[in-house]
Amino acid sequence: MRLLRAATIGVVVTLVAAVSYVAVGALRDRAETNRTTERFDPPVWAGQNVPGPCASGGFYARDGEKIVLTIAAHCLEAIPGTALRDSEGRLVGTFGRPAAIADCPKGRLCLAADILGLELPPDRIPWGHLNLVDMGAGGYRTLGEDTRPLTCADIHKGDRIEVDGRERYRTGTVIEIGRYEHPVDAIFPCMVVTDVEGGSGDSGSAVLIDGQPAGTTSRVIGRYLAFTPLAEGLANLGLELCTAPDCDLSPTAAPEN
Repeated sequence: MRLLRAATIGVVVTLVAAVSYVAVGALRDRAETNRTTERFDPPVWAGQNVPGPCASGGFYARDGEKIVLTIAAHCLEAIPGTALRDSEGRLVGTFGRPAAIADCPKGRLCLAADILGLELPPDRIPWGHLNLVDMGAGGYRTLGEDTRPLTCADIHKGDRIEVDGRERYRTGTVIEIGRYEHPVDAIFPCMVVTDVEGGSGDSGSAVLIDGQPAGTTSRVIGRYLAFTPLAEGLANLGLELCTAPDCDLSPTAAPEN
């Protein structure tokens, strides 16, 4: 597998949540105002902006009897065990641990994927819709029961991708795949670079390849969006991707006020 270094690619690598906004001028980019599908209540956050400072949600998964939403592990507020709240102080969820790899060079952070799980309270779980990914102007995508998350080995140059980070629907192509190493950043066994222009707020958003859950956005390399594969991250965290409307659980009601 090719090693992706800043020097190798000849571009600047930045955290997607920390860079200034990069305007996306491609014709294939459609604004969120073109949305034609309804939002549910509670809304589906997979693929969409999550209240609070941690940008987009990725995919719904289960941790035993709990429902979690994947979030970018590099969100500064994503400290395991701490709560994420919206602008009105209401609980959005509780952060779990990142998908860290123990076998890592001393003093460095190695991650199987740039994700952690955000455990959702009952009133934030969109029961009946946990196998959906909301691609905004691109519509909903339904993950069938035979769906499995893609591994790094499943992804190839030329694959067509779609993403809706920042609620801006974009499509593009995989252009590079390799191990990601950077002297002052986390190390990832696999990073996938696309030709989609990225910017601040894309972090954590769901990336699909041919409708299959491929990964979550992680970095901007140069001006291009890059993502880490989903399967390795879920396996590291012991999470099971939701591919049924209720994720094979019995819905729990939100507590009465």
